[in-house]
Amino acid sequence: MRYISTRGLDQSLSFTDVLLAGLADDGGLYVPVSWPMIFDTSDCQSYQDVAMKIMFPFTSKDFSEADFQAIIDDTYSTAVFSDPDIVPLKPISNDVFLMELFHGPTLAFKDIALQLLGRLFDHVLEKSGQKITIIGATSGDTGSAAIEACRGRKNISITILHPNGRTSDIQRRQMTSVIADNVHNIAIEGTFDDCQNLVKQAFADEPLRREKNLSAINSINWARIVAQVVYYVDAARQLKAIPTFSVPTGNFGNVYAGWVAKQMGADISSLIIGSNRNDILTRFFESGAMTMKQVEPSHSPSMDIQISSNFERFLYECLGRDSELLCRLMQDFKANRGYQVDSSVHDNIQNQFIARRCSDDDTLATIRRVYSESGIIIDPHTAVGVHALHASGVEHQGPCVSLACAHPAKFPDVVEKAIGIRPDLPDHLQDLEDRKEKYSVMANDFSKLRDHLLRA
Repeated sequence: MRYISTRGLDQSLSFTDVLLAGLADDGGLYVPVSWPMIFDTSDCQSYQDVAMKIMFPFTSKDFSEADFQAIIDDTYSTAVFSDPDIVPLKPISNDVFLMELFHGPTLAFKDIALQLLGRLFDHVLEKSGQKITIIGATSGDTGSAAIEACRGRKNISITILHPNGRTSDIQRRQMTSVIADNVHNIAIEGTFDDCQNLVKQAFADEPLRREKNLSAINSINWARIVAQVVYYVDAARQLKAIPTFSVPTGNFGNVYAGWVAKQMGADISSLIIGSNRNDILTRFFESGAMTMKQVEPSHSPSMDIQISSNFERFLYECLGRDSELLCRLMQDFKANRGYQVDSSVHDNIQNQFIARRCSDDDTLATIRRVYSESGIIIDPHTAVGVHALHASGVEHQGPCVSLACAHPAKFPDVVEKAIGIRPDLPDHLQDLEDRKEKYSVMANDFSKLRDHLLRA
């Protein structure tokens, strides 16, 4: 298994190379040269079995089977995840299930991949004697999950950027209360997209990238994607059916992992995209035009995004892996804040996803409805996915799985507004509001970030 850049860089890399690099040297995203096929998961008895079967073929033989199995078992254990099923399915009606992805240490789906990445980095760096500097941007959940995965690791320095004042208090505190020498939190005066652009500028700065051995932990890192593929396959295994999945998404990485699972032969009927009021993805599926607007704060802040970075991987496939055409579209997007695809490409794209939007009022109404009908409390991001499923017209046409991406206690204000109940944090986070915080506020200025990274 080798990997190539979406933007046509004349090189192919191994899994370890891609893991450490994150972003390609030409600014593109890495994808595998071909898709390994899932022929049979009937012998899989657990999440760990599925994880091994799905991920090991992507590792380019960089790991022995025994080493990779040990990493899988260490990651997906009850010492790390509070539910032995890792991603349990909970019914909210006869044929609609929530896939709970929030049983990791930071209560969000990002733990599923990032707990694995921390261990993969450790294994690779220990063998090579290298050190890396990880830089990432977060709209809320990735940052805390990345920090939790990398805190205290001797060969890693990690800097996480978050938009100042645009995460929930709990999301911020989960990041900024980790006091470790190798962890650096920076609140950027701007939006998540500004944070993401700063990360891309850092990778485009060749001297900086080489000197600090930069690596990415956002979903632009291919290893993040392949780890997320697993739970789609595992849900189909648990249901013994071919389900439809509804996915709340802003950066497109989570739903793209479902699309990858389909390319590998997984039993998936349809994939539904749920957007909040920052509905650039839904607008694109309706019109074929990817056009940026101003980011607007919403009840689901982790999805307050206008640049869906992982969409480039999917678009690359829909363009027949034409890197030259992809580069032109990406240049248009950067220069003109938008691009338009041909009608034939748009038709192909529309056949592969259903996209629906969810207003803040819809978010509150969905939290109320799910609680009234099932007694289950969901967070506002999960509500976006449940609403999209309900609005899609495919609900009750077969088993449906809506991804529950965060614990409701991470967004207590919105939940309380919806149902009058303020959900409690789990025991290990009960004292979160009393913990000391450590972070700096920085202007949206790459020169300042560069100075920090050189010192970190």
